[in-house]
Amino acid sequence: MEEFAINLPGSGVSDIERPRLTARERVSAYIELTKPRITFLIVLTSAAGFGLASKRAVDYVGLVSALFGIAMLSSGIATLNQYAERELDGLMRRTATRPLPTRKIAPWEALAFGAGLTILAEVYLLVFVNPLSALLGLTVIAGYLFGYTPLKTRSSLSTIVGAFPGAVPPLIGWTAATGTLSIEAWVLFAILFLWQFPHFLAIAWMYREDYSRAGILMLPVIEPDGRVTAQQIVVYTLMLIPVSLLPTVLACQVESTFSAHLYWDFSFSTAVFARHSPCLVSEPGNYC
Repeated sequence: MEEFAINLPGSGVSDIERPRLTARERVSAYIELTKPRITFLIVLTSAAGFGLASKRAVDYVGLVSALFGIAMLSSGIATLNQYAERELDGLMRRTATRPLPTRKIAPWEALAFGAGLTILAEVYLLVFVNPLSALLGLTVIAGYLFGYTPLKTRSSLSTIVGAFPGAVPPLIGWTAATGTLSIEAWVLFAILFLWQFPHFLAIAWMYREDYSRAGILMLPVIEPDGRVTAQQIVVYTLMLIPVSLLPTVLACQVESTFSAHLYWDFSFSTAVFARHSPCLVSEPGNYC
């Protein structure tokens, strides 16, 4: 696991001077390691994939079983990600209060907890769901922990790399229901893949000072005027529109979840840049 452990001098994260926690506080710290809100969203998109793949009645027992395995996998990966970025988290204001920077949980405890959850999740998906779903889970582990996470401090291309494992949950949901991948499943993958760019670039713009402080090379950090960031948000959003219509062409009834994502993320992204970037508030005719 040392391959993705990130060490920065002077961050001071260690096992010494750990606060005394009650049993409830300790459980709460472990839950926080799993990033419950992100895990919920991953489970939600996986459920959408499962439901859309179910041509007839939904197998609710199979759905619950698959979502349990996916939630466990997401929780394990989130914990291992925080273990890998424990030094960086201590340098950013928005993450400085997480369990590892505050020493509520020791690094070895987070590593053991995250690895245990991840391994159990993969075994569960393999045994109780199907091998293809477990294989897709492995691609998420490899892409997120060994691709996206270490690349964040080396290149702004980490966003593209991270978008691949980030778009896999609907595929896992689909394969959990059918045991196969079809063109409709890949359309769902494409929708979520493209959606991530306006979403995360807007967030990166808002927290660009934090990312810069930690040495994370997000696009708004290396390009502080926001011009290219704004352009990419618009471009990816425009690309998302025709792709989001493909399920209708393929006669796959897609719930309004994706349309809502498209609308709200474009609105959020535009609002952020309209407030902070001169590229979107320039005078008419002054194109960035």
